[in-house]
Amino acid sequence: MTLPRSLAIPKTWKNFNYASFFSAFGYPALGLALFITMIVLGLALTQLTFHWWYIPLAVAVIGASIFVCNAGIGPLHRILQHRAGELAMPGQIVTMINLVIAMQGNVKDWVNYHSQHHRFSDKPGDPHNPFESKRWAWVGWILWRDKKDTQRPLAMWLKNQPAVVWMDRFYNEISLVVHLVIPAAIYLVVWAAGGSLLLTALIHASVVIGRAIQFHATVYGINVLGHLKTPLWADHVIGLLTGGEAFHDHHHDQPVSALHRPRRGLWNRIVDYNGTILLAMEKIGWVRNLKIAPQFA
Repeated sequence: MTLPRSLAIPKTWKNFNYASFFSAFGYPALGLALFITMIVLGLALTQLTFHWWYIPLAVAVIGASIFVCNAGIGPLHRILQHRAGELAMPGQIVTMINLVIAMQGNVKDWVNYHSQHHRFSDKPGDPHNPFESKRWAWVGWILWRDKKDTQRPLAMWLKNQPAVVWMDRFYNEISLVVHLVIPAAIYLVVWAAGGSLLLTALIHASVVIGRAIQFHATVYGINVLGHLKTPLWADHVIGLLTGGEAFHDHHHDQPVSALHRPRRGLWNRIVDYNGTILLAMEKIGWVRNLKIAPQFA
């Protein structure tokens, strides 16, 4: 018999994934701390300029960050994973950039884990089976890894996609540039130009918080709630936070579909905006040969 992954993988410091811990908890904590600090300093210190519109701007940036992260995960999941179409080079590049912003790790590992999930869905062998442990399905499987999982090679069908291969090869270096070097350069430019470092830090913190919301909406909203019976309103809320990936019962019925909600209907295209992004990318030639499940066409 196949042992449940939550039992088969030992929870020791030796196989604890520190990078995943930082991505899931450390970085969001730093972003939240920076956000609160900037608000407190802006309100407490008269020498710092703090305008009321900074708050709605921060909320808008959080929303934009959620959207950008999902704009990477949508094509990764539906096109690169389930082959519901083909990504042209511009689409590959934009998707890879968004995935780095979303801190999703190597495509190689993402695809291999998700392939196991579909093969053993809700059974022993599923990397994140909520019926074994909701906590494990949320973050346990990310924090404790089996080396055999990360030693699996890149899926054969991805090896002829140059942007994917290149990003996987240099993922850590690219992540350092995106999450450390570029923000540091922006702070330096704003400081040299005499701009507001407080506003810059607030926007930076909002990007980090937006990514964290999207991250946990995905790993909890899909891996846990997506496999349990939930009210319809909850499906739509999580759908908005995940770009439509949360409509998981439909997805397991028809995995090779670029849409998770029907093509027609304004609300369907809003709540399944990952699918809407793919439809738009098809119009400009960044995606080809989209496959859509019959009930969504």
